[in-house]
Amino acid sequence: MTGAGGFIGSHLVEALATAGAQVRALIRYTSRADAGNLEFLPSELRDRVEIVRGNLCDAQFMHEVCSGQQIVFHLGALIGIPYSYQAASDYAATNVGGTINVLEACRRHGVQRVIHTSTSETYGTAQYRPIDEKHPLVAQSPYAASKIGADKMAESYFRSFGTPVVIVRPFNTFGPRQSARAVIPTILCQLYSNRQRLRLGSLEPERDLTFVSDTVEGFLALGLCDAAVGRTLNLGTGTAVTVGDLARRCMQIAGRELPIELDSERVRPEDSEVMALVSDRRAVNKLCGWEPRITLDEGLRRTAEFVRLHLRMYRPEEYQR
Repeated sequence: MTGAGGFIGSHLVEALATAGAQVRALIRYTSRADAGNLEFLPSELRDRVEIVRGNLCDAQFMHEVCSGQQIVFHLGALIGIPYSYQAASDYAATNVGGTINVLEACRRHGVQRVIHTSTSETYGTAQYRPIDEKHPLVAQSPYAASKIGADKMAESYFRSFGTPVVIVRPFNTFGPRQSARAVIPTILCQLYSNRQRLRLGSLEPERDLTFVSDTVEGFLALGLCDAAVGRTLNLGTGTAVTVGDLARRCMQIAGRELPIELDSERVRPEDSEVMALVSDRRAVNKLCGWEPRITLDEGLRRTAEFVRLHLRMYRPEEYQR
């Protein structure tokens, strides 16, 4: 698995190990040699997880990592949208180039299934609701453009070489371990600190929020679903809330009412802001029976408890891109 130390990746590693799988977990090498969110992995599961450190952009390294694997879950990527405005070439190199390295390694080693992670950001603002998999792809940020490129490379390997690829397109996954780069932890860490105002960007965008355990169940189901090979499939709830409503729900859970202050630094350029994302999940439900099980409010309560107990992970006074 690539991106194993990230938010979704660490939960997926845990679920796979709990199910009895032996997991090779790739995390990006840094001189700190930490394990990212795999630090939260229960001790009784650690003998099932082999942590390797490296870089998606190293083709030879990816050949070594993918050797002997039956299923490769590819979640590794640069994901922060605001930072993509500053580092578009890095996003292309990692998200497109790194994906090519993964696909080529999987092709050469005859991997039985490649689960490639896309994002609902590739759709841009909804042109119709709910968004099904036939919706046009619109690159409203360099991040979205890099993910569209990666998705198309994955599709091309299926069509050109028969590589057994499934493209999974999650809609705004949230939950414990997510960084303050995302809106829900951003809101919660400010509420649980001593701040007197809640600093946010635009309140109007609507998002389809899926709890991380539901997203992980979708990955696991598609990893075993032969009918999904060659397909792109949405994972989302089919309902959406505005950022403003989300902030109010978080305030109720945290027991703090704060005035909301617009932070212009957090506002995307006008033509780059994706105003509405609402998933049509009928295709994945028909193929493998996947349905989200955790309500938004229950997911927010679980996430809020994690943020409250791990507030030192967050820097509420800073805008994290």
